[in-house]
Amino acid sequence: MPSSCKDIRAALADCLQNSDCVMIERNKPVDCLRPPLFDELPTRCQQLKKGYGDCKRGMVDMRKRFRGNQPIAVSKEIEGEKGGQLYAGGKAVGETGIGGVGKAETDLIEGVDGELRSKR
Repeated sequence: MPSSCKDIRAALADCLQNSDCVMIERNKPVDCLRPPLFDELPTRCQQLKKGYGDCKRGMVDMRKRFRGNQPIAVSKEIEGEKGGQLYAGGKAVGETGIGGVGKAETDLIEGVDGELRSKR
């Protein structure tokens, strides 16, 4: 199996193994993914199943053939980390400071000796 879906598959398997459907009611994980029992699964397991289906569908989607599936960061979702945009299209260092926030900084230029100096 390609590596793009391995993480979400492992997270889904772990979620199913710890769910009440498997632990208490003693159903097989495959049976828990089918409609009568699927509605009783925790929301996280339902979301992982949908994400896994989207990942598998993306592997055969011709529109994504060159780009591939979007990376799925299961661990970030579990830990609650937020992803951020690194570059917003403006100057990184300029008149308004770094990223447009903070005090004004001067532009830097590289000198003959390779050192960065302020432009005057």
